[in-house]
Amino acid sequence: MRTTRPLLAAIVLLLAAPGFAAPRAAAADPCPDIGVAFARGTAESPGVGNVGQAFVDTLRQQVAPRTVGVHGVNYPASNDFAGPGFIPNVVNGTRDLLDHVRGVVSACPETEMVLGGYSQGAMVTAFATSDARPNGVPDPAPLPPDVADDVAAVVLFGKPNGPSLAKYGTPAVGPSPQFAGETLELCAPGDPVCAADSAAPWDPAAHTAYTRNGMVGQASSFVVSHLPMDSAVIH
Repeated sequence: MRTTRPLLAAIVLLLAAPGFAAPRAAAADPCPDIGVAFARGTAESPGVGNVGQAFVDTLRQQVAPRTVGVHGVNYPASNDFAGPGFIPNVVNGTRDLLDHVRGVVSACPETEMVLGGYSQGAMVTAFATSDARPNGVPDPAPLPPDVADDVAAVVLFGKPNGPSLAKYGTPAVGPSPQFAGETLELCAPGDPVCAADSAAPWDPAAHTAYTRNGMVGQASSFVVSHLPMDSAVIH
């Protein structure tokens, strides 16, 4: 024990010496490698919803060890989205999504953005990536090209189409040329919400099948294929 006292004294003197600094733990990077903004479906609880969470979980498995940040688009997602309800639902959701993308790209220019949505939420994301705007709604303005360049991929699950658009009186919308090659639309066989043809066989249960029919994995693989190689940052 007597031999340790001189050693401890020497360490204390070394730490107190001018110009010596103990090593500090590296500060955590607040910017994720990948940022997901996902709009939930009708009547789902605030957040990303069931389909969105399954997609995020699968994506995290596929891109590990890259980090994935998640934003659940803030909008009502209520059953009242026909007619006057279209504005507070789809348009306000679009505004929140676009504001979020602008904020992330400004603060974290190296983060690759991934946009997604399910059902009504897919309409939100479709409008966010389209040049079209509903009649009488001049904003939110589309993303400027320099911000849109940071969006690596867009995935849409069960986006209302055909008869559903007619039922709710909502306009058809598709991706702008900026996002055309980066967008994947998935419609489960028999899903009446996204079916383009009213004569096709309909299976109402198909609209809730995305978490178990393999399509979240398909969407995740699509996203990975659109991520640049230099986004593979190991933390």
